[in-house]
Amino acid sequence: DAQADYEKLMEDAGAKRAADSKSATEKAGAKADTEEALEAEKDKKAATVKTHMGTAKYIASLHQECDWLLQYYEARKAARESESESLVGAKAVLNGADYALLQQASSSSASAR
Repeated sequence: DAQADYEKLMEDAGAKRAADSKSATEKAGAKADTEEALEAEKDKKAATVKTHMGTAKYIASLHQECDWLLQYYEARKAARESESESLVGAKAVLNGADYALLQQASSSSASAR
């Protein structure tokens, strides 16, 4: 009776060792798959960070350009108005107007004020 109990105990222990060995093998495979996935995610993160840094740099350059446009808006507006007035005067001269008379008329109206 003790012999049968011993044999039963050894059989159960062998089965448990086989199950533990199988479990350890499965866990090692799962660990390898997880580590591989981790490396892939690290690579993806590095690429995403690089893209993000490029985007941030581009946004900074846009911000700088926008600041410049806002800073010199009035000067550029005045230059456009002056150029437009010059073009109107040039067109009048080309159409045969006596520009000297136009200047005298505008200066006399300005002095009359």
